[in-house]
Amino acid sequence: MIYLDYAATTPISSSALQTFEKLSTDIYGNSSSLHDAGGKADNILKYCRKTLAKLINGDPEGIYFTSGGTEANFLAIHSILNGLPSEKRHFLMTEMEHQSIHILKQQLTMQGFEVSTMKPNADGVITTDILKRHLRPETGLVSIQHANSETGVIQPLRELSSYLHRQGVLLHSDAVQTFAKIPVNASDLGVDALSISSHKVYGPKGTGAVYMKPGVNWKPVYPGTLHEKGFRSGTVNVPGIGAFIEAAEWTINQMNEVYEKHQKLRNHFLQGLVNRKLPISLAVSASANSEVLPHILGCFFDAFEGQYVMLECNRHNICISTGSACSAGYHEPSNTMKALNISTEQALQFIRISFGYDTSKEHVDQLLDVFSAMNDEKGDYRIGGGNETYGS
Repeated sequence: MIYLDYAATTPISSSALQTFEKLSTDIYGNSSSLHDAGGKADNILKYCRKTLAKLINGDPEGIYFTSGGTEANFLAIHSILNGLPSEKRHFLMTEMEHQSIHILKQQLTMQGFEVSTMKPNADGVITTDILKRHLRPETGLVSIQHANSETGVIQPLRELSSYLHRQGVLLHSDAVQTFAKIPVNASDLGVDALSISSHKVYGPKGTGAVYMKPGVNWKPVYPGTLHEKGFRSGTVNVPGIGAFIEAAEWTINQMNEVYEKHQKLRNHFLQGLVNRKLPISLAVSASANSEVLPHILGCFFDAFEGQYVMLECNRHNICISTGSACSAGYHEPSNTMKALNISTEQALQFIRISFGYDTSKEHVDQLLDVFSAMNDEKGDYRIGGGNETYGS
């Protein structure tokens, strides 16, 4: 099997798996228990907080472990909104946010918060000018993902956070796709809260974290919660957290090398489209005004629905996706495609290819072989839209 869906999830690394097994059998006490077994687990937890804080250049006091990125987004946003003054009950988010935040939007509205959304520019970027048009005196919190899971577009958080702070507004960012792929420096980015996940960085599923900058006022979503300093209820998953941190360190240690490898694979793929004259275009291309994660390629395959392309690749033992795994199964354009003003017809032609640590040029070539065979069977098609076209 050739796996090209690393933006959806990654396999657990051998070192993370060994850590999980060891902690599950040797350090199995409840970290909240007062006996020695509990104390050992709590020491592991403290070490993990300190290590993760170092990896993101944050304060260990601001690390709260969760069950993953979805819960991290939910708790970070809701907790901050609960802690804001009564006159600051407007929450602003981009239309490209992860499905978990769109779902939260509905709940927040029912609880009396006012929620609004904003679209990016043609490059998929949120600018300060866009923020200016959407901020209100009652805006207390803005959520802007660090990079989009379908297009790979990276947002200029440093610039945006600086502007927001001058307006007295807090910034949360979903960094699930960027953590350990590019430098995620909480201090440098200026974020007030950050969400990350384990299974995107070769760690186990069911583990994630929120970084809340010390000094940010927040109130628990569930009053009376005792674990994670009141941030989250439930017994803390020490083995999962330990494996998460082991995987994060392993991934970050080779981050620069893998980034360069993915850039070369991306160029190889795009050149392959040209050489084979394939009617495939990128949904959003890197431009002078934007940056993209090299390992994520969101594309349109003209004349084919994305689901058909995905199934045909699967028939040849190649795994790609039609977008975010958390919104799979809905046969309609994703929130990202709508935000980019992509037509419904073209949006349904969307596919996503994402590289990982083990991806090779041979894998890319085999994917291109499948695309070529599909195109030959269908006939000679040309792209009818998209921002950048290859092979026409």
